[in-house]
Amino acid sequence: MATPAAALSFGTVELRGGNARVVIIPALGGKIAELWFGERQWLWHNTQLPFRAPVAGTSYVLTADSGGFDECFPTVGPCTLPTIVRGYGARELPDHGELWSQRADMSLTTGDEGHRAHLVWQGVNLPYRFERSVVVTPDGDVRCEYAATNTGDLKMPFIWSAHPLLNLGKGTRLRLPEGARVRVWAQHGVDLGGASAEHRWPRARSGGQLLDLSAPALAWKRPYACKLFMDLPPGDQALRVAEEQDELTVRFSTYEIPQLALWINHGAWNPLPRTSWLPWRKPAPYMNLAFEPAIGAPDTLSDALGAWDGAHWIEPGQTREWTITWTGGAAPPPPESR
Repeated sequence: MATPAAALSFGTVELRGGNARVVIIPALGGKIAELWFGERQWLWHNTQLPFRAPVAGTSYVLTADSGGFDECFPTVGPCTLPTIVRGYGARELPDHGELWSQRADMSLTTGDEGHRAHLVWQGVNLPYRFERSVVVTPDGDVRCEYAATNTGDLKMPFIWSAHPLLNLGKGTRLRLPEGARVRVWAQHGVDLGGASAEHRWPRARSGGQLLDLSAPALAWKRPYACKLFMDLPPGDQALRVAEEQDELTVRFSTYEIPQLALWINHGAWNPLPRTSWLPWRKPAPYMNLAFEPAIGAPDTLSDALGAWDGAHWIEPGQTREWTITWTGGAAPPPPESR
C-alpha cells in the first residue's frame, strides 16, 4: 500500500527497523499516518475526509478525522473547565485537544537503539510542553516515549489518550483482561445502560441480550457505536488486536497508564453532512476501532474533574513521563488448534 498522495503533499518522515515502518507527518500535528508491521498497515484511513491543513479551533471530527494516529491532550472531547479549577476555570479546550492542529517541532537522530523522531508541542489554553519520541528499534519495536511538563505557576489538570484508528472487520478480535471493569461514555444504536454504566469485559448487556465485545463487529447485529473506558489491572500489560492472521500488541505499565479507551464504530456514527449535490445520500458508514491507552477518563477533562473523578494533575515545573511500545506480527493459533 503506497502512502496517500494527500499525506505526501505535507511532507513525511519515515522510520524503519526490523519488520516495522512508521510514517509521520509533522505538519499535521505529528500524526502517524502509517504503522506497518510486516506486510500489514494497521491504521484506518478515511476516504471521505482526506488529509488537509489543520485549523485550530475547528471541529476535529468534521475537518481532521482523516485517520491515522493522533495524540489527544489535555482533553479528548471539547469542554469548558469548571470555574472551581484554580487559575484555569472557564477556559475552553478544543475537540480532541490542542496537539493535532499544531505543526510539531521535530528532530531526527539515529543511534544503537534505532531511528528516533522527537516531536514537541506547546500548550495554548493551558501552560505546558508536550513531547513524544517515536523510536523504531532494529528489532522492530515502535516505542513512543512521552513527557508532559507544566510550565505554569499552578498545578494543571489533564487527560491524555493515544488515538490510533484501526480498521474494524468481521475478523477483528480484542484480547484484553478478562473481567476488567468497563464504563460506558457514549453509545449509538445500542443500549448499554447509558453514560457511567458498568460492565465486565468482554460482556456487556443490552436489554435482554448479552454481547461479547471481544468480537466487536459480530457483537450486535445492527449498526452501533460506543465509547468505553476500561480500568486495567495493576502491572505490566500486553493488550492485543488480532486481524486475520496478524496481531498488533501494545505494552505499557498501568502505574503510568491506568486506562484503555475503546471507540467501536460498526457503521452507526458518521458526523459528516450530506453533500449539497446529493442531499438524499447519507455519508458512507465508518467502520473503525480506536484502541487507546489513556491517562484519565472519560473523554472530556471537565467530566474527568467532575462526576468521573478521573483527571490527573501536574505540579508547577513537574514533568510527567510514560511509555507505550507497539509490536506486530503473526497471531498465535487459538488454544484448540495448538
